[in-house]
Amino acid sequence: MNQPFLGYYLYRVLGSLAPLVPRRLGYWLAGQLGLVAFLLNPRGAAALKENLSHVLGEEADETAIQATAREVFRNLSKNYYDLFHRHALSDQESGASVTIRGQHHVKEALKEGQGLILASGHFGPFDASWQIGRILNVTITAPAEHLKPEKLYEYVCRLRANDWIRLLPIDGPLLGLVRALRKGEVVAVAADRDITRSGTLVDFFDAPARLPDGHVQLALRTGAKLVTCFAVRQPDNSCLIQVEPPLNLEITGDLKRDVQANVPKVVARLEEWIGRHPDQWLMLQPLWRDAKHGD
Repeated sequence: MNQPFLGYYLYRVLGSLAPLVPRRLGYWLAGQLGLVAFLLNPRGAAALKENLSHVLGEEADETAIQATAREVFRNLSKNYYDLFHRHALSDQESGASVTIRGQHHVKEALKEGQGLILASGHFGPFDASWQIGRILNVTITAPAEHLKPEKLYEYVCRLRANDWIRLLPIDGPLLGLVRALRKGEVVAVAADRDITRSGTLVDFFDAPARLPDGHVQLALRTGAKLVTCFAVRQPDNSCLIQVEPPLNLEITGDLKRDVQANVPKVVARLEEWIGRHPDQWLMLQPLWRDAKHGD
C-alpha cells in the first residue's frame, strides 16, 4: 500500500477514535504526539526553524527557536484533534469553546451585498475558526490544497462541511470563489503560502518572500470587502477569533499597481499576529528559501 493511501486510512482511524476521547485528554495526547512528530519529521522541523528564525529575529538563539518549533508541532497536532473531534459535536458543543470578537465587521460588510473576503494564515486553531460561518449563518468558501488520494480530500471536505465550509481544490477552477461573492457570501483564504507559485514578491519580516495575491485581486475585481481574521489558541485550548476592520484598499484602476500596493497591507497584519504568537504559525514549508531561489 502506498503512502497516500496509508495517510487516508490513518485519517479514517483518527476520525473514528478522536470523538471518543474526552476533550482534556484529547488535547494532552495531541500535544504529546506533536512532540513525537517533531522528532520524526526532521525535514519539516528544519523548514519550520528556518522560518521562525526570520520571525524571532537575529537575537533569538537556537534554543529559543527549537523551543518555539516544538510548540508549533504541538499546536499543529491539536489542530488535527480539532478536525477529527469537532465534527462529532453538536453546534452548541462545538461553539462553546469559541469566542468571536469583531463579528460586526462581517455583518456590516455583508450588508453591502458584494460578499466578504476573510484573509488569514496557517495560524492558530483554524478548524475552530470556521465557527464564524455557523454563528453568522453564512457559507464560507475556501480554496484548499488538493490532498491525494482523492478519497482523502473528499473525506476532509466532509469533515469540514459540518462547519458551514465549502472547499474548492486550489489546482482546479476557482470561479466558485467569484460566484460565492456574487451571492453575498464569505470567501476565506490563507495569505501566507503561495501554493500556485503565482503570487507577489513582498517584504515579510524584513526579507523578500513570495506570497499569494489572489485575495487582493478578488477584492479589487469584485468590490468585496477584504478583512483580516486570526484565531488564537488559548491556554485552556479554547479559541479566540479576532475579526479586524476592513482594509482600506488603494484603488487607482491599474490592477498590477494596486495589487502591489495592497498586498503589504495584509502582510502587515500577518506580521503583527505571527510576531505576537510565533508558536501558533503552522508553516512547515521553507517560505523565504523558495523566494530566494525562485522555486
